[in-house]
Amino acid sequence: MSSLRNAIPRKAHKERAQPSMRRKFGLLEKHKDYVIRAKAFHQKEQTLQKLKEKAAFRNPDEFYFKMIKTKTVGGVHKPESQANKYTNEELMLMKTQDIGYILQKLQTEKKKIERLNGMLHSLDNQSSSKHVYYADDREEAREVRKKVSEQGKASALKDLPKVIVRKTESSYRELEARKRRLQDLEKIYMDMSMQKELQKNGRKRKLREDEVVNPTSRPVYKWRQERKR
Repeated sequence: MSSLRNAIPRKAHKERAQPSMRRKFGLLEKHKDYVIRAKAFHQKEQTLQKLKEKAAFRNPDEFYFKMIKTKTVGGVHKPESQANKYTNEELMLMKTQDIGYILQKLQTEKKKIERLNGMLHSLDNQSSSKHVYYADDREEAREVRKKVSEQGKASALKDLPKVIVRKTESSYRELEARKRRLQDLEKIYMDMSMQKELQKNGRKRKLREDEVVNPTSRPVYKWRQERKR
C-alpha cells in the first residue's frame, strides 16, 4: 500500500506569498526565518542577563590598571597609546639582543653550508676524464665550464646507487636553500645594524646619489666628525 500511495500524484503545497495589501512590509516571513530571528534574540537576551549578573555580584574593591589607563570614547574603551612605552636605552638593548640572535643564526648557517660543501666536494671531483677545451672568449669559456661541470656531475651520479643519488640531490637542494637563507640573514643583519647606528647620537645626513662613490641600492649616511675629548 505504501508503494501504491507514493505512486499517486500529490498536490504540491506552495508557501503563501505576502498579500497585495501588505506588500509595503516586504517579503512574508517564513517559519525558518522566524526560527533564526528567535535564536538571535534569545542569544542577545542571555548575554545581557549574564552581564547584569556580573554587574550585580561584582567586587566593589576590585581594581585593574586598565581602569585608569583607558578612556571611553563614544561608548568604546580606548587604551592609551603605546608609542613611548620604552626609553631609548631599552630600545637600544632590544636592538642589540635581536642583532645578536640574527648573527648567531647567520654563523650557524655558514657552518652548515661549509659542512655540506665539504661533503659534496668529493663527488664533484670524481670525474677522471681529462679533456682540454678551447674557447674564443670569456663568455664561451664560462658556458663550456658550466656544461662540463654538469656532465661530470651527471656521469658521477650514474655510477652510484639510487638511494645515494636521491640523498645527494636532496643535499644539493638543501645547500641552495641554505645559501638563499644566508643571503636573507645577511641582508637583515645589515639593515638592523644600520637602524641601530642611526639611533645613536651624532649629526648625520643621507648622501645624494651623486655624492656616493660606489652606488648601491641601499641608502648611505655620513656622520659629522666630532672632536673626542
